[in-house]
Amino acid sequence: MRSDYGRPYYEQFYKEIIELVKIFNHNRIRWLDVGCGTGKMASVAYENVDLEKFVFCDSSKEMIKIVKERFRCRNAEFSACDIQNLIYTDEFDVITAIQVTHYLRMDERKIALQKCYEVLKDNGLFISFENFAPYTEEGKTVYLEKWRRYQIKQGKNPEECGKHIDRYGKDYFPISLSENMELMRNCGFKAVEILWLSNMQVGIWVSGKACIILCVTV
Repeated sequence: MRSDYGRPYYEQFYKEIIELVKIFNHNRIRWLDVGCGTGKMASVAYENVDLEKFVFCDSSKEMIKIVKERFRCRNAEFSACDIQNLIYTDEFDVITAIQVTHYLRMDERKIALQKCYEVLKDNGLFISFENFAPYTEEGKTVYLEKWRRYQIKQGKNPEECGKHIDRYGKDYFPISLSENMELMRNCGFKAVEILWLSNMQVGIWVSGKACIILCVTV
């Protein structure tokens, strides 16, 4: 499968999410997409499941403006806010966060995950895609080099690749798989499982209050 060199495997992420949602939920779905961007997740959701309501959430007002133009649906709502400032309570069957939480530092990430817990229904499903950190410096070096070579193969020049890779630990802040899952358990979710895994990208799902997350690309 070929996607743009900055975001490999996105179509696979959407496919995995829809398959999982169909396993968990057979009724009309109230869905919150945090960091919705231009609305790709929404497009896939509208095509594949029965939506009672879909809430587009993004900290960028420009992204919200774009999705308002794209999705003139009666059951669409729009919220220009940060994941740490979600205002809902016990409302959603499904929450997705694709490449959102790894941009947060640890204290911010804890707040964001707790917010997702609070706005999810008791038997709801949370799915987040993000990058994760290797356990060793050697592992980090190897995987970042693989990422650099992938981007060059897809047409990016070496200088652009270097700038992109240098963002690690400066513009986004991956944590290890075990740290990810422990944070989710500490929020109170009763199930925390890996859905998809490749190199430094992971999909984790969490379910129920007592986490679903997908971790994704650099």
